[in-house]
Order: sequence, then structure tokens, then C-alpha cells
Amino acid sequence: MAKVLVTEEIAEPGLDRLRRAGHTVEVALGLTPEQLEIAVADAAALVIRSATQVSAAVLAAGRNLVVVGRAGIGLDNVDVAEATRRGVMVVNAPQSNIISAAEHTMALLLAQARNVPQAHAALVAGRWERSKWEGVELFGKVLGVVGLGRVGALVAQRAAAFGMRLVAYDPYISVERARQLGAELASLDEVMSEADFLTIHLPKTPETAGLIDADRLARAKPGLRIVNTARGGIIDEKALAAAIEAGTVAGAALDVFSSEPCVDSPLFELPSVVATPHLGASTREAQDKAGLTIAEQVELALAGDFVPFAVNIAAAEVPETVRPWLPLAEKLGRLWASLGGIGSSGPGSAELPSVLDVEFAGDLAHHDTRILALAVQKGLFAVSTDEPVSFVNAPQMADERGLSIRSVSGGAPAGYRNLITVRSGAHAVAGTTFDDGLPRVVMVDGHDIELPFARWMLMVHNDDRIGMVAAATGLVAEAGLNIVDLKLGRRASGGTAMMVFSFEQAVPAEVVTALAATPGIIDARALADV
Repeated sequence: MAKVLVTEEIAEPGLDRLRRAGHTVEVALGLTPEQLEIAVADAAALVIRSATQVSAAVLAAGRNLVVVGRAGIGLDNVDVAEATRRGVMVVNAPQSNIISAAEHTMALLLAQARNVPQAHAALVAGRWERSKWEGVELFGKVLGVVGLGRVGALVAQRAAAFGMRLVAYDPYISVERARQLGAELASLDEVMSEADFLTIHLPKTPETAGLIDADRLARAKPGLRIVNTARGGIIDEKALAAAIEAGTVAGAALDVFSSEPCVDSPLFELPSVVATPHLGASTREAQDKAGLTIAEQVELALAGDFVPFAVNIAAAEVPETVRPWLPLAEKLGRLWASLGGIGSSGPGSAELPSVLDVEFAGDLAHHDTRILALAVQKGLFAVSTDEPVSFVNAPQMADERGLSIRSVSGGAPAGYRNLITVRSGAHAVAGTTFDDGLPRVVMVDGHDIELPFARWMLMVHNDDRIGMVAAATGLVAEAGLNIVDLKLGRRASGGTAMMVFSFEQAVPAEVVTALAATPGIIDARALADV
């Protein structure tokens, strides 16, 4: 079905999953940048870990790329902005190694506090240096946690079990969330001045690069010990080495470095530094989870489905209460575009409006519905353009075509627990999902009508008078079309009505023309792939 290029070691169960889905998996390890640009030219998916640099040049060479999958968390080796500009989805596996990373943090914390590797090295070298490697207890000490995300929260829980007091810096979480984790929120400078130990759990971004610099280290509590298993470059390594040599900082335990692989650093010459070669995610369990997770995300992306761990979709993480509504939102976008003839040629064709309203009523109105508005756009452009449409490039398509999406939440759901309405100009469609989980249309252009979506549909707008159903079904029967379903609806204020047919095959254009010419029929439109 599609070529998946894998340029680093990925757990075999993940690769097997992609093969079972029908994709061709090509494993090519150790490629130079030039070789990568050649290999990616015909790939629909590129799966990497931390070593492969997915630059703008690589993305330009990947003319058919749909998705870049990072089997792990960090994305500093992927040009996400350029991928987004090109409509390429970037996905990662943010939960695959969080336990491994948290446990490695605790291992380094204990190793630094008790000088475990230094004492081991001395002993195996024939030296019994018991007094030299005296350590400190964790109990009663203050642990400063910089970043209370997934890994930071797990570290906080484990450190609390050691009897440590927790202070934390994270501008993106609430005081209540920090309180749930037993931590007191403070500014970064306050954390540095209070902490006996400091552990870092931030992504590397332009804002966090060099965050722990010489000035902050100079203002730190004397005797501070620092642990970093997040990303290299967040700490200024030269400044850290100078602070340790000066005695301002008692020591450090580092798993990551500003440039990797790193085998030569002034930090390695300091006896109070513990270092490991980026082992935070290096457990069998984490690698298996990362491989399977990224395979699942890539498979979803190639199928055009919603991808939970896409990092360049213009919406927050999707609440479980919202996710089941994604198919309905996308189908309503397709239906609205098809009904208005958006992007089609011939009679009834129309241009995109400047504003499209997406309204949410009922329980949905109380949730983050940005992803649902995005799904409406995805459905709309899937009907109105020949280009591949994804959750990533749909907003870009809207911008390029001058379409503004206006989301409105609130209002009464017109007798339904939840309701999504898409409207602009002369056309409006609304839908909901019932207890069976199937999405249904409940309003079309002001006509109350309840119908499921179908592969081939025929929508007839007519005067509300006797004989119209017979006239329409007669023409359909003459064409030899077998009616799978027929739903009727009326405008609440009266005057016009609607018939919606479902068929097992496409509706010939001549049937639509004949219906439209029938007295009393205002409009007839065949819809496919809604």
C-alpha cells in the first residue's frame, strides 16, 4: 500500500504491524544525509529515532511523505515547522519511555548522592576508598523538579516516597495539579535557590536551550546537585563544569549532552560527575512500546485517520469524551461541501465561502472542540480538492483559500444530548451520535430529517405537497435503482420538504437531471463518499 522507510533500529513487533497492514517496510540504517534524501524520495512514511536528522532538505526530497514517526519523545532532530508547512504529519510516542526515563532519573539521583560509579571504579581498580566516597541521604532534602509533565510527575511521585520535599517549576500546569503531586510551584530562580537536588524534564526548544546558565548556577543553593535525563543543551555544560570546579555546585548526573555522541567533555574529568550515554529510554520494555506505538500512529496517518500523538495538529490532546465525535464532524464537512457543490464542476457548483460556522451544543460545548472543527475542514477539503488532506494541512488549505472557520459553543441542542451544526450561506447540516455510536444527520437546510450516512445518496428538495414522493420514487424505479433506504423530512415552518435516498450504486446524472426538471422539485443532488 505504501512504502515506510525506517532509518534506525525499531522493535520488530512494530515493523511487523506495519507489514501486516499491507505496507512495504524498507529498513536502511546508517544513511548519510545525501543517501537519506535519495531513499526518502518515494516513501510515504519515515520512521526514525534520535539520530536521523529530518531537515528541510530531507522533507523537500520526500515528495510523497505523509508522516514522519519518531519512536520516542524528543523531536529536536525534526524540522517540525517545515513539515507542517509541507503538510507532513509529525508523530511521536510520548508515553513509551516515560517509566524508563523516570526510573533512570532516580538511578542517577541515587548514584550521584552515594557516588556509586566512582566507588565501583575504585574498588575494581584495587582501591578500598570507603571514606573518600561518603555520600548524602535523599531523605529530608528538597528536590527541585523543572518540568512536571509525564516524566517529571513520575519522578515527583518516586522522590516523595524517599521522603523528599518537592518544589517545582512549570509555567504550564496549575497550582492544583502540582498540589496533587505533592509539589509546591515556584519560579525557576526560587527553585534553584531552595533545591538540594535539581532534576530537569523539559523539551529542548529555543526557549529552554541554555536555560540553566552561568547566572542561574551562581544563584543556586550552595551544594546543589543536578540531574538531567531530558535533553542536552538545556544546561550550559561549560558553565556547569566551572560551577562544580568552583564548589558552587556539588555534582551532577547527566544522561544527555548538547552534542551526541559525546565522548569528550570537561565534565568527565570531574570526580563528582556521573554520566551515562543517553540511556533514559534504553530498556527492552520502552523500546517495544515505542516501536508498537509509532507503528500504530504511522498506520493511522497513512489511512487518513485521526492520529492521537500527532504533534503538529492545531489542537490540544483530544479528550476521550470528544474523540468519538470525530467521524461525525468529518462527515458533516463532506456533506456540507457536497450539498453546496463546493469544488465541483457543472450545474450547482459553488465557491468556498469566506466564513464557515461550526456550532457545538450540549455536553460537547463544555470541552475543547478544536479537533472537531479541524475534522470538519478535513472532510470539506476531501470533497472539494484532489490533494491529499490531513489534519495537518487542512488549516493551511483553509488559509490559502481564504476560508475562516468560526467555532461557536453553547446553546440548546434542539432535543439532542449533543449536536454539531455546520452552516454558511444557504446551506446548513447538523448531526449527532446516538447510543449505537453511529453518526446521523438530523437536519439539512432547515429540514428535520434523521438519516444515517451512506455510500451513495440522493437528496431531493421539494414542495411539501401530495404526490412528490411518488414522482421521485417513480423516476428512481424507471432508472433501475434499488432503494436501500428512504428518509423524509419537513421544514418546521412548512412549505418545503426533503427526501433522502440511499442506494447500493452511484446515481446516474440523467436521473438527477430528470428529477430536477420535475414540477414541484426545487433541487436534486447526488452525493457520493459522504
